[in-house]
Amino acid sequence: MQRFQVWAPHARDVRITIDGATHDMRAEDRGWWFCDEVPQAGQRYTFSLFDGTEWTKPLPDPRTRSQPDGVHGPSEVVADDFEWTDHDWAGIHLRDQVIYELHVGTFTPEGTFNAVTDKLEYLAELGVNAIELMPVQPFAGTRNWGYDGVDWFAVQHSYGGPEGLKRLVDAAHAEGIAVILDVVYNHFGPEGNYNPLFGPYTTHGRTGWGDVVNISGPGSDEVRAYILDSVRQWLSEFHVDGLRLDAVHAYDDRRAYSLMEEIRRVADEVADETQVPRTIIGETDQNDPRIVNDESRGGYGLSAQWLDDVHHCVHTLITGERQGYYIDYGTVELLADTLRNAYRFRDTWSEFRARTHGRPLDLSQVAPWRMVTFTTNHDQTGNRAAGDRPSQSLSPEQLALRAATILLSPFTPMLFMGEEFGARTPFPFFVSHTDDELARMTREGRLQEFARQGWNYADVPDPLDPKTFESARLDWEFEKEQVLLHDAYRELLEIRRTRGFNREDLRELQVEHGETWLTMRDAAEGSVTFAANFSDAPVTVPVGGELVYSFTTPKVGAEETVLDPWGFAVLA
Repeated sequence: MQRFQVWAPHARDVRITIDGATHDMRAEDRGWWFCDEVPQAGQRYTFSLFDGTEWTKPLPDPRTRSQPDGVHGPSEVVADDFEWTDHDWAGIHLRDQVIYELHVGTFTPEGTFNAVTDKLEYLAELGVNAIELMPVQPFAGTRNWGYDGVDWFAVQHSYGGPEGLKRLVDAAHAEGIAVILDVVYNHFGPEGNYNPLFGPYTTHGRTGWGDVVNISGPGSDEVRAYILDSVRQWLSEFHVDGLRLDAVHAYDDRRAYSLMEEIRRVADEVADETQVPRTIIGETDQNDPRIVNDESRGGYGLSAQWLDDVHHCVHTLITGERQGYYIDYGTVELLADTLRNAYRFRDTWSEFRARTHGRPLDLSQVAPWRMVTFTTNHDQTGNRAAGDRPSQSLSPEQLALRAATILLSPFTPMLFMGEEFGARTPFPFFVSHTDDELARMTREGRLQEFARQGWNYADVPDPLDPKTFESARLDWEFEKEQVLLHDAYRELLEIRRTRGFNREDLRELQVEHGETWLTMRDAAEGSVTFAANFSDAPVTVPVGGELVYSFTTPKVGAEETVLDPWGFAVLA
């Protein structure tokens, strides 16, 4: 920052207070205001706005880089003198990544970036080479999933602030691990969002989490610049390897050039400048190929998208749950179809939506590794009433089967922290709002939402209670069963890396199935076959050979194999 500046088209006058001294600001083009005071690292500052009648209270900078006293406090000038050591880092292409999603506050007892750094060697030994951090932008208090962030250029102070994040990225690269940052550009959090006082950052309408961000209406050029400058900051200054864009279907994206295209172009520019690949992943359940199709085919050209469908197929088969959107899943036939086509819905009927949904994805043009899938994630765990994990109710055999199906699929796999050892701690929704009315609305809103889904009120923990947050902290003391599951994950990831399961495309993938079993293999010479039993009774599958790996004890013959209940086998 060369001088203090702020975009405030709503204001008639603007003042800035720097370390207690107040200065007038002058208006320039298109709602920008400037002060010639030279920023110095460590200075605290606020803006006050005059609307023609009265002055606001002192407000933090919408482009603040640091909020050491929280989202309501003054902003801090940050030094840009971090000494990077990752000069030899060449990055990791998405097709070669195994991603590990984690929440900084609950991944370790300390809940800091430094503590995550201490676990990098563990992750590398497991077979993980990319970590995806749930949002780290500032939120009210110290407990939050991160999706209530309000300052899109800053980093949560209790995690370690901007320097702490840079240290983590630098250390991860030294360990051979890429870093993906989960970012939320579809809404602002409900507490500490002062941006609408400055200008038209939001517009009419609701996303379900907050007001719609103004990326298409009057004044949206500067709001888009606000987002794109944030994207460039993370990818360039912070050396982050990629971004996961939260709920892109909630963007009010009606202009001729999609915001997603513009984000991808920034990522491409940074990749060209640094010669390190940058990945942009979009989260959507729309089964819309425009997310990953390139511009010549009418798409936005993102690197990848989160793919819920494989998770939903596997989850319903193993748990038997069919409530909510799970009603559209539940058979081995649907799992086989989704493995072949990526999208469950391709302009086909959805019972949950009571309408047709989706559009076919041409997998001859889009490689399967551009779909990111998982056995669970923060949503699929935390949006259950109690935040219970699959590992709290399923057997080790069922957990290993889930893992094998995902890790040996042709898609890019993502683990959710702790699943690799069958964590017994839940991951419920938690917040630490300081506004009493907002706290009340949050509690009631969660109860009402779960009631609509048929959950019991008694199963829903209080999201404001510190004990709810504490319950989510991972327990790193493993019991015997957890050690066995951890070893299975490590073996499966090694098989994925060395046995050809990281496929470039699906053209040679063969998926066969019966009522309760499924086999998957690449027709290329020398490949191996994955065979799985999605039932509680033994089943014979029409493939045999040499056993490479199994979590159970299948009976392997030359032409057929008997799989144990919930068993699988990797066969050469």
